[in-house]
Amino acid sequence: SASSGLCRCDCGVRPRALTLSWSIDSKECKMTSIRRGSSTSSNSSQEIRILQSEDDESPPPSTSQPAIVIRGVGQLTMFGLNSRFDTEFPSVLTGRVAPEELAATLGRVNALLKRHIGNSARWLLCGLLFCCCSFGCSLWPVVCLNRRTVTAVEKLLEAENSALYHKLFLHWRLATRASPSSHRLSEYVLLIEVIPKAPLLFPD
Repeated sequence: SASSGLCRCDCGVRPRALTLSWSIDSKECKMTSIRRGSSTSSNSSQEIRILQSEDDESPPPSTSQPAIVIRGVGQLTMFGLNSRFDTEFPSVLTGRVAPEELAATLGRVNALLKRHIGNSARWLLCGLLFCCCSFGCSLWPVVCLNRRTVTAVEKLLEAENSALYHKLFLHWRLATRASPSSHRLSEYVLLIEVIPKAPLLFPD
């Protein structure tokens, strides 16, 4: 009876031990699989970060070109602004814009300068005559007219850009550069800048 009782006890206990060990082993397998999955996901995320950092560090292709400078060739210059710009067609623009279109734009700019700078010259003569009596205040109208002329030229160039030149990937603007005769003096020049085309194969 004792032996039978022991056998019964052994038969009743052993399956529980087996189930417990199997459940523990299954938990360990699950934990190891989870650890392996987390390690693979962390490795993949690190690889993605490395690829993203390499893409960010790669600079975009530079296609910038030096701007074309058109200087004044007139006989009258007021506060660095010449009364006439050179109308010769630059050879660099061959194939980009028609010479007739460029000549028409420069003709409109020169006509505007001729009208405004002529008025500024007359006001300058009057200001010099009354300079001693007005303690220099008579020259202020000339300064205001010069600023008005610069603003008018800039608006004209903006209209030309929006009408034609931006479609041809060109941009006009008025800028100041050092005078070729003296580096201490500056003058207004016309700049024609080439707008770089957006690369199709480079991502945004």
